[in-house]
Amino acid sequence: MIGTNIVVNVMRFRRWVHYDYSSNPFRFIVELLAWGISIGCSLTMAITVPEPPLLTLYPIWILGCLMYAWASCTRKSFGMLGNYVLLTTIDTVGLTRMLVA
Repeated sequence: MIGTNIVVNVMRFRRWVHYDYSSNPFRFIVELLAWGISIGCSLTMAITVPEPPLLTLYPIWILGCLMYAWASCTRKSFGMLGNYVLLTTIDTVGLTRMLVA
């Protein structure tokens, strides 16, 4: 019974992903790229502490946040949009302060 539930859930997940892609392929690709940027930045940060390459990571992270913000607009998701606009703002201020210092 448990194995059947797993297969059913995997099939539902695949249909959901296919529907998401079919509804807006461009947005799907943008979100995948933004997700890759997010994971890549997080891994780079974790691997390079205590001195991560912030000058490289900050602009890439901000780009990913902007991509997510755009995608959230196309989904009409106010919460997601608010989150990524705020993250973009905070990190742009951080990058600017780092460059000025």
